[in-house]
Amino acid sequence: MAPLTPTRSRTRRRAALLAAGLLLPLPLLGGCGADHDDGGRITPQDIGAAARPRVADGGTLTWAVDALPSTLNAFQTDADSATQRVAGAVLPALFTSDGRGRPQRNPDYLRSAEVVQREPHQVVVYKLNPKAVWSNGKPLSAADFEAQWKALRGKDSAYWAAHNTGYDRIDHVERGADEHEVKVTFARGCADWPALFTPLYPKAVTGSADDFNDGARGDLKLSAGPFRVADRDEKQGTLTLARSPKWWGEPAKLDQLVLRALPRTERAAALAAGKLDLADVGAADAGRIATANKPAKQDKGDKPPAAAAARPAALRGIVVRKSLEPAYTQLALNGASGPLADERVRRAVARAIDRRAIAKSVLGPLGLPVEPLGSHLFLSGQEGYEDNSDAIGGPDPKAAQALLAEAGWKRAEGDGRKTTADGRAGTGRTLGLRPGPAAGPVPSDEAAEAEEAIDAADAETEYAADDSLDDGTGPDGKPAADGSRAAAAPVRMKNGKKLTLRFVVPVSAGTDSLRSVADRIARRLDAVGIGTEVTKVGDAGFFKDHVAAGSYDLALYSWPATPYPATDARPLYAKPQPAADGSLVVEQNYTRVGTDRIDQLFDQASTELDTEASRDLASRADARIWSLAGSIPLYQRPQLVAARKTVVNAGAFGLATPRYQDIGFRRK
Repeated sequence: MAPLTPTRSRTRRRAALLAAGLLLPLPLLGGCGADHDDGGRITPQDIGAAARPRVADGGTLTWAVDALPSTLNAFQTDADSATQRVAGAVLPALFTSDGRGRPQRNPDYLRSAEVVQREPHQVVVYKLNPKAVWSNGKPLSAADFEAQWKALRGKDSAYWAAHNTGYDRIDHVERGADEHEVKVTFARGCADWPALFTPLYPKAVTGSADDFNDGARGDLKLSAGPFRVADRDEKQGTLTLARSPKWWGEPAKLDQLVLRALPRTERAAALAAGKLDLADVGAADAGRIATANKPAKQDKGDKPPAAAAARPAALRGIVVRKSLEPAYTQLALNGASGPLADERVRRAVARAIDRRAIAKSVLGPLGLPVEPLGSHLFLSGQEGYEDNSDAIGGPDPKAAQALLAEAGWKRAEGDGRKTTADGRAGTGRTLGLRPGPAAGPVPSDEAAEAEEAIDAADAETEYAADDSLDDGTGPDGKPAADGSRAAAAPVRMKNGKKLTLRFVVPVSAGTDSLRSVADRIARRLDAVGIGTEVTKVGDAGFFKDHVAAGSYDLALYSWPATPYPATDARPLYAKPQPAADGSLVVEQNYTRVGTDRIDQLFDQASTELDTEASRDLASRADARIWSLAGSIPLYQRPQLVAARKTVVNAGAFGLATPRYQDIGFRRK
């Protein structure tokens, strides 16, 4: 994630921003007072699962990453997915996530961990596995916990910490009944206490600001996992993890796990050449791999089928493993200034688009579930997921146009437009960069508090899954008279200005799907009289110069999921606050709309130790976030991982934490 100045961001997150198929930021929670048990549809992980006896002992597995990590300290602002991958393999994870995103105690490190006292202060006691030691032979101890708390609590600016969430609630850390027990006392209740101390670093890394800032950037001298950091070769672009001889648990099956930096555009060729064993890939490469492995119809005679002969033979040894990534793509609406400062216009945008059609266009061709996401907080399959989207209503062009009229945006008759066969509006959308204004004042709470559904019947409106307005229907849902694509409604005007929104779209390898989604949205908006000016931006400037800077009206980006929504989601939806210098502190709420009540609900949910009560509070916050129409979740992102067919226990992990010691090659 691009760094922000302290006046712009008071807290930082552990996950990185994922824009346009690349790494971006995170999401969380679910539904209003309803049963949370089923968690929605579960898309299972796809990892070529194999029991340990069926995994060969030894071997080197090469796994592609976007870039070698610039730091191995997962709590620094420039930590990325590669940092997290290394940390997961070499450092203690006190809690991991199962296939439904639920925290699970890790017995390799913990015999138990529980809240032993709630009043007057919450107290958690960790009983450590006595076998758990650092690679220098010293046992994990309360000193490591205390040093990490002091580094991350936010009281000492000398530590370049990414965030202090959760750690700022701790009052003190001390040794418990013996050297293998740690007692943590909280000044304020912390519902998501299992999120803390994972990963756990040794005191040698967190004990001083110098060590924290620089001591673990390129190497980790101490580790306590099934692997250790063995070598880093900048020239080759590799980071090698080797099996740890000090590991007390089930030994790693692999001798070495090599992370290799490689652009996504080069991964299919590297897989075919045997230079990679495992790599995230895009839909296009996944399709090529699937085609290469598809049985061809036999031609007459003894010659091999021509189609089969034309396929890259090396790709026939590769399989695509797929699931839904623990992240979702959203349409963000910047409500700081301009037309979208009016909640009615934001609601009109939300009612104009068809989330189901968008989800089907992205996920349907991959054979993945096409249900649009109904929560900003939990993903489908997570325990606690609830669809709260009825707080804004379903797709309805008539309702969208009524909202625009109510907001004072009137039709300019005689300026009608039609979308051409290639999907471009005659006057509504233009290409090219256009700078936007800086973030302005926050909308009033009076408008932001509206959360009632517009009309129950509207929420039940169904459109054809192939997007009806994209193939011959007009703004009233009826076929266009001339058979052309969606006839754009007359442009809307207010105070002599046209209703036109700046739509920021990333352009880089692997973003074709996202640009297609943007075009679908733009056509829908055209159909109700909302013009769009598309600004195509490269990866380098998309987030920093536009999303974080507030120089956009509409944008598409994603947030990763977390098992700890009550704590982790708050910065994404916190009400922006004015700073002393006149700037706006938005934390990570880049839509710049929020309410005091949403903040209160998150605060209550994050301190409530009763799980069901905490989820109910979070669900109420989610419904209010929907009603503000600042963020419109579209779909959970597809997770496509190409793997050599012999690779087991690795691939599309879904919501689950990888178990690195079980990754390897199938025993022959």
